[in-house]
Amino acid sequence: MKFKLSIIFALFLTIFCANRLQAQEKAFPKKGEGVTLFLKRHNRTGAAYQTQFIELNKNKLGKGNALRMGVKYTLPPLQGKEAAAAASKRANYEPLFGKELASYKVTSSELKGACFYLVSGHGGPDPGAIGRIGKIELHEDEYAYDIVLRLARNLMMKGAKVHIIIQDAKDGIRDDKYLKNSKRETCMGSPIPFNQVRRLKQRSDKINALFKQDRYAYKRAIFVHVDSRNKGHQTDVFFYHQDKNSESKHLAKTMRTTFTHKYKKHQPGRGFTGTVDGRNLYVLRHTTPASVFVELGNIQNSFDQQRIILSDNRQALANWLCEGFVTDYNRYRKKTR
Repeated sequence: MKFKLSIIFALFLTIFCANRLQAQEKAFPKKGEGVTLFLKRHNRTGAAYQTQFIELNKNKLGKGNALRMGVKYTLPPLQGKEAAAAASKRANYEPLFGKELASYKVTSSELKGACFYLVSGHGGPDPGAIGRIGKIELHEDEYAYDIVLRLARNLMMKGAKVHIIIQDAKDGIRDDKYLKNSKRETCMGSPIPFNQVRRLKQRSDKINALFKQDRYAYKRAIFVHVDSRNKGHQTDVFFYHQDKNSESKHLAKTMRTTFTHKYKKHQPGRGFTGTVDGRNLYVLRHTTPASVFVELGNIQNSFDQQRIILSDNRQALANWLCEGFVTDYNRYRKKTR
């Protein structure tokens, strides 16, 4: 009996402390604000919140419960729908997307239960391939990163768990044509080595460590690059898969099929010649989850450059990659039922 009472007391103490901590949220009023506007700004509307607020701050309020400038007031704890909305807002926030797009809404559950590892090519001391438009340089790592961020946001809006392996805390999703190069990129906070093998090993090791921790049945990785060839060589998107991995090969084929349909719809008559092949790449050999390596055109070719310098095109590429993942995930769920 004493043991049960101890448990009940511990639970009561936990709840009591949690409520006290929640109740200790404080804020300063803005000029011209009364209690109603002040509480509304902090997502607390209604008479109940006002009553609690006045009780919590009765020794700090002026005549007629007026707010005093420079005084920090204790806010009543959020309840019900407001608490749920605040929790949801905190959960659906990714600062890597940039200030304007950091907050996002989960609009569907299409990818609930799926986990992805997204890697943009190169980064840090290595800009990757460099194309040119006049005197302007186009650095592969910047454009691959922007497309990866857009893909990550799409996947997260569909309920997926997403790990962005290569990160730049400042860039965010950018709509500029010409993306400025930087060396700020890290591998989830760790400096990116200059040595190529160490650089590739670092990102493969990071994915594999996360793979062991993540409790998802469906886990996929994608490596996004922009190819570099002769200026006169226009190319479509290439998809490479892991050798002897049927899930990786199926994912690559699904991606190619998705792109073929999209080109047929948006550029009828043009055709799509993107290929699917196995390729003996370090990251494909050493990464545990089923993976696909994508080359998004030729950064040297003037026609292919339009594919990456226009933000609408970068978003379209992200959308189509996302759609490919959705199709592959649906196939996987049907197969494993």
